[in-house]
Amino acid sequence: MSGRKPEFTHRSVLLDEILEFFTGLVGETIVDATLGLGGHTEAILEALATTRVIGIDQDAAALSMASERLARFGDRFEVRHANFSDIAAIVEKNSVAGIIADLGVSSMQLDDISRGFSFRFDAPLDMRMNREEGQTAAELLAELDQEALANVIYEFGEERKSRRIARRIIEKREAGEPIETTRQLAELIERTVRRGPNDKIHPATRTFQALRIAVNRELELIEGFIDDSLNILKKDGILAVITFHSLEDRIVKNRFQLLNGKCICPPRIPMCMCGAEKKIEILTRKPIVPSEREQNENPRSRSAKLRGFRKL
Repeated sequence: MSGRKPEFTHRSVLLDEILEFFTGLVGETIVDATLGLGGHTEAILEALATTRVIGIDQDAAALSMASERLARFGDRFEVRHANFSDIAAIVEKNSVAGIIADLGVSSMQLDDISRGFSFRFDAPLDMRMNREEGQTAAELLAELDQEALANVIYEFGEERKSRRIARRIIEKREAGEPIETTRQLAELIERTVRRGPNDKIHPATRTFQALRIAVNRELELIEGFIDDSLNILKKDGILAVITFHSLEDRIVKNRFQLLNGKCICPPRIPMCMCGAEKKIEILTRKPIVPSEREQNENPRSRSAKLRGFRKL
């Protein structure tokens, strides 16, 4: 890295609300399980004297930039290069007082042309948050059959025209023209799914979201992360999770309810099979959302939802 001070354009969402959750944890250890560029961690370290933060992130570039940003805090801050789902292997059981996970994609990742997250730029169709491992989005499109691809687009993107999009992608592949760049995919979807007069989003938005979720296994890791966080937290420890779309929020909400002792079995089952047991106190009856001012200042915050619990 050059000696030039990096520019941090990403705005961490719901900063004041996160600080309110953790305000009583002075002198404790908090884990930022999705460190990113370190905005939440910086706010915590500034507000809570003597508190330590362990930052985890799978993006090596983000870790490097956050480490430089937070170097002034010395040994109050340390980093680990890992996925948030690896938290149990990094942190001892019953050892921390707070955990935060911001499940959104950072502005740095979205705006980095080489990452292939956005159809605003023409780039290789990568989408991996950790570029050192895993399958790229282009490789996924090259391997999945039509039904599996349609299911990914429908389930992770909630795209009603998923089958039509999947069929066109497979037709291109079989014609010897595989989809390998963001522009190729976006243009194919635009030709396949015509934008209506009342459509507010680009027709490729849901498909890009679906591929990003599939490549990074985002949804399948959330439940395990919540359970591991509960084990790692001390008594009265707090977990705060920020989501950015309904699929994530639904998983977090349902897991919290289960850990709060609410049975989630179908009503016709004669006895509880889900193992619901009250282990937490939910701190957010409804998800906390950004203020109107924050949404105006940072439009990317508009879909953010914050849920939290305290370990009993």
